[in-house]
Amino acid sequence: MIILFDGVCNLCNSSVQFIIKRDPKKQFFFASLQSEVGKSLLEKHHLSDVDSVVLIKKNKRYIESDAALEICRYLSNGWKLLTILKIIPSFLRDPLYRYIARNRYKWFGKRESCMLPTEEMKKRFL
Repeated sequence: MIILFDGVCNLCNSSVQFIIKRDPKKQFFFASLQSEVGKSLLEKHHLSDVDSVVLIKKNKRYIESDAALEICRYLSNGWKLLTILKIIPSFLRDPLYRYIARNRYKWFGKRESCMLPTEEMKKRFL
């Protein structure tokens, strides 16, 4: 499974760190939206207007709250319990997701460049 994330967003970078720590099976691989791999995958999946987290799983794409909840399904320590929120229709969940996404730079800040992964993490980045 591939997670595309905004490489200059502090919230997104922290989320990647959070996921890596709770992904003991190392199921997730990562690419920033700004990278060549990220741009290529966005194009392949017809997602030219997406600017936050995307999950690609078995050639299916998940965006907004669906992506976040689908990622939780595979995390350790009870995070998969959040998938119960899928009983709420996405048209009700996504406005909250978009509100946070719109304000993420203001609330959490922005980097000048994408995060540089540690040697250990490099294996997980495309």
